[in-house]
Amino acid sequence: MKKLALHWQIIIGMAAGIAVGSIAVRFEEGTQWVVNWLKPWGTIFINMLKLIAIPLIITSLIKGIADLKDITQLSKLGIRTFSLYIITTVTAVTIGLVLVNTVKPGKFVSEKTRTDMLSSFSDKATEKVTAANAAQSKGPLQPLVDVVPDNFFGAASSNGNMLQVIFFVIFFGIGLILIPPDKAQPVKAFFEGSNEVILKIIDIIMLFAPIGVFGLLAALVAESPSADIFVALGAYALTVVVGLGLLVLFFYPLLVKFFAGKQPLFFLKGIAPAQLVAFSTSSSAATLPVTIERVEEHLGVEKEVSSFVLPIGATVNMDGTSLYQAVAAVFIAQVLGNDLTLADQLTIILTATLASIGAAAVPGAGLLMLIVVLEAIGVNPAGVALIIAVDRPLDMCRTVANVTSDASVSMIIAKQLGKLRSPHPQEWDDNYKKKN
Repeated sequence: MKKLALHWQIIIGMAAGIAVGSIAVRFEEGTQWVVNWLKPWGTIFINMLKLIAIPLIITSLIKGIADLKDITQLSKLGIRTFSLYIITTVTAVTIGLVLVNTVKPGKFVSEKTRTDMLSSFSDKATEKVTAANAAQSKGPLQPLVDVVPDNFFGAASSNGNMLQVIFFVIFFGIGLILIPPDKAQPVKAFFEGSNEVILKIIDIIMLFAPIGVFGLLAALVAESPSADIFVALGAYALTVVVGLGLLVLFFYPLLVKFFAGKQPLFFLKGIAPAQLVAFSTSSSAATLPVTIERVEEHLGVEKEVSSFVLPIGATVNMDGTSLYQAVAAVFIAQVLGNDLTLADQLTIILTATLASIGAAAVPGAGLLMLIVVLEAIGVNPAGVALIIAVDRPLDMCRTVANVTSDASVSMIIAKQLGKLRSPHPQEWDDNYKKKN
């Protein structure tokens, strides 16, 4: 009997989790039972992915940089990567602004609903505002200072410091390029072997994926707020989802078709398991191991490209988050009665793009960065209370867009540099096995 494909296993786990969570909430102790007995399996799955995120970045990024022949190749790869990431981010923000100004979801929220939302989630909103203000008060160059760690091992102790880890690893890789080849070879061999071990660990962890997403989705449904909240904010949530859908189902596949020469269906099928894990975990960092595995082994991108582009993307490329911030900022302004000018809209594009670069690749980071966008256009940041109720499911959706963007950019760059393998699956597998 043919083994069921991984993405179908994950989809079944997700559907089962939603069904069990929906049934459990009908019983008095159902929610607590889900939290006690099912949610821990989802937490374990996320922790396992996060466990290998930084080791994977270290081994794959060092190997990718060390395989380059000189600094010129590294600069060429870096310029292409950041340029494409900025282009996709600005496009995502623009799509979000067009949709939210067309639909005007803020007009669907009644005065009573607005009052209820602000009062119900005021504590959480205050907490986010305080955190954002603390970050902003450090000065304009503080984000640049934060990129450079004073202790590598301290930076590597938290996935939230991923950009600091990448900074050190790039320097380490540059050092390997500059020293004599005979001295660099043993170090390269160590990291190549370590990278293979990490990739094998990913294969093992993914066997647990259906159970992990089952627990995550069951807990999400069981712990969700009242359905009335979702109905009241349905127009806003739908606007975000439609925007993200346009990115994932049309924009990125078309980019891949025209600039990488691959069919949209091939791209979506290849990245599907990573998208499902992204949806379940709401974390680009946690999904990174799966994204790298799918891009290398199923989309044909050489390690030399994927090991550089994808870790960078998981940290600085947040298209889904940027689109969400644009829609959310305008939605909150509409509800609170703020009329936004063209200058305000342009400010949203600039601020959301910069904020996405600084957003951590972890669940909920987008909400914190949204406050920065709101303050830039003069809207009361306490308005985030209006959207907190539906932020979790939307966080899941925007993480899918983030991961899909990273994959599409890696394919385009690989095509430009001649690092994209044959489109025949069996040939990819054979080439991959011979090379590794």
